[in-house]
Amino acid sequence: MKKLVESSSVEVALKEVDVVTTGTFGAMCSSGALINVGHSDPPIKIQRAWINDVEICHPGAAVDLFIGATQMSEKEPFEYGGGHLIEDLIRGKEVELRATAYGTDCYPRTQIKTNITKDDLNQFFLLNFRNCYQRYVCAVNSLDQTLYTYMGKLLPRFRNANFSGAGELNPLMNDINYETIGLGTRIFLGGAQGYVIGEGTQHDPKNRFGTIMVKGNCKKMSSEFIEGASFTNYGTTLYVGLGIPIPILNKDLVKKTAIRDEEIYTDIVDYGVPRRARPKIGKVNYKDLKSGSIKVNGQRVRVSSLSSFEKAQKVSELLKLWIENQDFYLTNPVERLPFDTVFKPMKQTEETFFVSNVMNPAITCTEDEEIQLIANRIVTKSVNHIVVVDENNKLRGIVTSWDITKAMAERKNKLSSVVSRRVITTKPEEPLETASRKMAQHNISALPVLNRERKVLGIVTAEDVSRLLGK
Repeated sequence: MKKLVESSSVEVALKEVDVVTTGTFGAMCSSGALINVGHSDPPIKIQRAWINDVEICHPGAAVDLFIGATQMSEKEPFEYGGGHLIEDLIRGKEVELRATAYGTDCYPRTQIKTNITKDDLNQFFLLNFRNCYQRYVCAVNSLDQTLYTYMGKLLPRFRNANFSGAGELNPLMNDINYETIGLGTRIFLGGAQGYVIGEGTQHDPKNRFGTIMVKGNCKKMSSEFIEGASFTNYGTTLYVGLGIPIPILNKDLVKKTAIRDEEIYTDIVDYGVPRRARPKIGKVNYKDLKSGSIKVNGQRVRVSSLSSFEKAQKVSELLKLWIENQDFYLTNPVERLPFDTVFKPMKQTEETFFVSNVMNPAITCTEDEEIQLIANRIVTKSVNHIVVVDENNKLRGIVTSWDITKAMAERKNKLSSVVSRRVITTKPEEPLETASRKMAQHNISALPVLNRERKVLGIVTAEDVSRLLGK
């Protein structure tokens, strides 16, 4: 369609094309499956349940269960979770169900253990609350340490960038005003036919972050288009293949479906700032994102996709084939997706503390100072950490009272021989909880506080954190 409009015209495309098919295949964390396991004999009113050691949500009634894609296994966390479980069931694998209950007169059983497959389930529906994001931000990391996020592994100091989404092939991007998409729209979902059942959670159409809520019968789906996945040190998810046919009803839809990657821009966002309002350090289009490298702060870095363009293309081609073979019929939406929805942050009634609330001025030194002078400074200032800086007050390392004591016992004179170069740091805007977790993870008791130019602003210690929490 895009090539046709470029080589001919909108008028020609309107005359020749009836339907444009779209596709996407990416991690959809807000996904899950609703199952009904049937009644046992004697019956049980399930209170808690596990399938393959993944705890399953019990939303109501006696034997209705919801498998959340991001819920992780209690025995293999970060390796197996709800997404993998859904895939296993779709594949026809046998899984182990365990459940407990408190027991009632009509549901006397208090525990059960059995093995089941999808054929044993009365219902097995994919029920995804938020899928098919129109676009995603491009994630980078300004910190000194690697971050493991839902946008993948982000290397320190802007050394890589990650993005997601199918760009010009994305369903919602090809009908940005939702003329043909809404409640009741029949779609390709996981290798079978499904439906849009409304706007997705966090639907934000004005900023082109629209989402949809979808439903489909897992028993008819294919594991080729539904895959469980693990993001290193972050958690589990579910990759979902989704496609929507766009009927070409007018010239506007011709123009919309002719959209190209170079017209779709998104923000480059620093995930090194763990706040809702992360800083945006630039813009980039999907053509550049798909090229393999982009410029961040003037430097060219490698960029990787968390989505599969090959699978997205396959979704759109398979959907086209279904329509041509009359195996798939288009539907009019009963109600179009809303365009006036605003995505609001959580209302918070308790104060959140940040590093800036507790940090103190850092006691510093330079590398050319004698160890005896540093020892005197530790005693007179009553500190355990001295931050090593250069002439511009930029971080060069850190030494502790233990480092200095050991150096003096070994009669060392050069500070450079005891400086720790790999320094875990923080920023003023970082939540105190995050800074505290860093200290626990790395078994350290202080973090230098830096600005974006890596200049030392202060220091936060375990004692500072304990003092505030004590209050």
